Amino acid sequence: MYLVLLIVIIVICALLGLIVLIQNPKGGGLTSNFSSQSQLMGVQKTGDFLEKGTWVLAISLMVLSLVINVTVKSGVVKGDTQQYKENIDKSLKAPANTPASAPFKAPAAIPPVQQPVKK
Repeated sequence: MYLVLLIVIIVICALLGLIVLIQNPKGGGLTSNFSSQSQLMGVQKTGDFLEKGTWVLAISLMVLSLVINVTVKSGVVKGDTQQYKENIDKSLKAPANTPASAPFKAPAAIPPVQQPVKK
């Protein structure tokens, strides 16, 4: 499921990039190359089609991103949770004689240093 959604998102991104590159930033796009006489044949609608296509692809990209976020929960696959629980149980049942859990023993008392007697 995740892989299919990811491939669909990549295709939508490619189409969105192509549609944006086709459009003219000043609003002319494909319609700017044709004279006003050609607009009677429907070339005027090209700009509207590209604009609507941009909106549809952008909205579908956002929706699919949210769907992927909902379907893949925190990167944990259902089968992995059992393995994590087993590892936690093993670590909790570790032997108590490990060096990290051994009680701290103070070093033996050091006898005080005797000062030489001054005569």
